[in-house]
Amino acid sequence: MTVPPESPTAMESSTLEELLDTLGGPVLRVLTAPAGLTTPVSEVVLHDAGAPFPRSAPGALLLTLGVREGEVGPLARDAAAAGMAGLVVRAGEGQPDAVAAAKAHGLALLSVDEDAAWHHVHLLLASAIAARPGPAGGGAAFGDLFALANAVAAAVGGATVIEDARQRILAYSTVPGQVVDEARRQGILGRQVPSSPENTEQYRVLFAAPGPVRLAALDGDELPRLAVAIRAGGETLGSMWVVDDGHVGRDAVDALTQGASTAALLLLRARASEELSRHLTSEVLRRLLDGTADPADAAHRLGLASGAPVRVAAFALDGAVSTPDGEQTALRLLDLVRLQCEARYGRHACVLVEGSVYALLPVAGERGGERHKRLAEDIVRRAGQALRVTVRAGLGDVVPGLAAVRGSREDADLVLRVLGPDEDVAAVSEVRARVTLLRLRELIGAERALTAGAWREVLAYDTAHSTDYARTLVCWLDAGCDMARAAKLLAVHPNTCRYRLRQAQQHLGIDLDNPDERLVLWLQLRTLGGLRGAGRA
Repeated sequence: MTVPPESPTAMESSTLEELLDTLGGPVLRVLTAPAGLTTPVSEVVLHDAGAPFPRSAPGALLLTLGVREGEVGPLARDAAAAGMAGLVVRAGEGQPDAVAAAKAHGLALLSVDEDAAWHHVHLLLASAIAARPGPAGGGAAFGDLFALANAVAAAVGGATVIEDARQRILAYSTVPGQVVDEARRQGILGRQVPSSPENTEQYRVLFAAPGPVRLAALDGDELPRLAVAIRAGGETLGSMWVVDDGHVGRDAVDALTQGASTAALLLLRARASEELSRHLTSEVLRRLLDGTADPADAAHRLGLASGAPVRVAAFALDGAVSTPDGEQTALRLLDLVRLQCEARYGRHACVLVEGSVYALLPVAGERGGERHKRLAEDIVRRAGQALRVTVRAGLGDVVPGLAAVRGSREDADLVLRVLGPDEDVAAVSEVRARVTLLRLRELIGAERALTAGAWREVLAYDTAHSTDYARTLVCWLDAGCDMARAAKLLAVHPNTCRYRLRQAQQHLGIDLDNPDERLVLWLQLRTLGGLRGAGRA
């Protein structure tokens, strides 16, 4: 029996289970699924309350924009009548009533985070559905662009190229016998339209026009062009160009207009597929950072060799990100880090976690560490220029595989915490001593037995008697018990330093001849007391 195209089948649709596997629990949660997780899902529909309801949408998931408590019941009834597979609501939006309504009408009910943007949810779901195996998969979008370029070239009668909004050539026709010029050849070889004032002016004219335009040749060696902007919803996605050697058809304008409409759909699908891919790699990195990912599976998903050395780079705004402006800036920083990393390493994993942007950097060659630091410095510089904020970066240790990524992330976080006011970028190896003291302070401070000792008595005595014994002891110990160097740190005469030490021993009973006592006293004053030779830490 032939199944009509609009009726979803297991061959033509994703299932709820496949969507959950693709997007992961944090994005999509099942509240109820009366027909089971094998329910086929054909598309995702974004429906605003008050807008006309689709009469027929077999297998669709309905995103419930602007639905108030008590309105889910009628919506579920209409969705069931339209043959939909289920509803998607925000977490906390009248869920008990929503679950009951969904069950009553045999619909699946899924929830997304209450802070999730509906357009982002729509994009992820749509791309996840399109990413199923088969000719309709989102990954085939760019291959379809080449087929479209050939179809347009045949219909119009001229060699055709399709570009994105940055004038990068995405696809080109290969119809035999069509005339091309050197400008087209060079553009295809470089996959980028050469920059020139003349080209810039032509793009300005093209993007200002409501439809196809004819553009004169830029010099005597070139041929004229027939071009059209590729748009969707008012956004310019790219352009389509046809070489006009004088033999284009009379209906070329109509054919090019139709071709641009199809190209817009393909470019949107490609964008959705790319967004999904980035989301998935980000989720893998998120789990690697918290130590919950399976290293072998993560290596497969990220395209890395098992056991390949990597390191984590952390980037953070120098200030709070809890405000809406701060959160938006953090997202822009994520885009900037991802762009710079992808330019160097291709497909790449970056993720924003609690205000910090983390990037997983592959290690290649002995000078990989130097390249990583140059990359971090470049990102910090670009962020300062583009975002007008101060960004700092920390590089964790190189680890021997994905199983140890969490340790490299902890290193990078510690580097960010110990950077000085005039430092923007550092690797953990460069600030190892500061990182070690910070960790010792945290470990010692958590143990009651380790916080007891003479250091408290020294600080208390200084407070009660306005003395400076604690800093004198730290400077003397920092100076390796060299009285002259300690006096220089304190900016006093060596005799003054010597006198203070004798007084401290006399009043507080400190045995400075005992190396163990000196070591413990120095560690506690440096870590718990926050003192250092040049003053407080």
